Amino acid sequence: MNTRQLNLVLVVLLLATVATFEIGERGVAGTAAMAALLAIGFVKGRLVVLDFMGLRGVKFFWRGLLFGWLLLVSTLIAVAYWISIP
Repeated sequence: MNTRQLNLVLVVLLLATVATFEIGERGVAGTAAMAALLAIGFVKGRLVVLDFMGLRGVKFFWRGLLFGWLLLVSTLIAVAYWISIP
């Protein structure tokens, strides 16, 4: 991957970070906010795995292992949220 593409990914990651910060600072709550935060977090994790860890061109096993981990953590957070709703 060339430097220009990595810089673009970095800008996307920074914008996603600003978006999650704003959601938290504005006090947005509820299921939609939780889903948005989890989706943004998953996309950020995917970009880090593929581009900054350099796993875009490797065998599916390694990418699948890390994507599975991201999916597991996201699912556990969502389940914990749903359990906590009265």
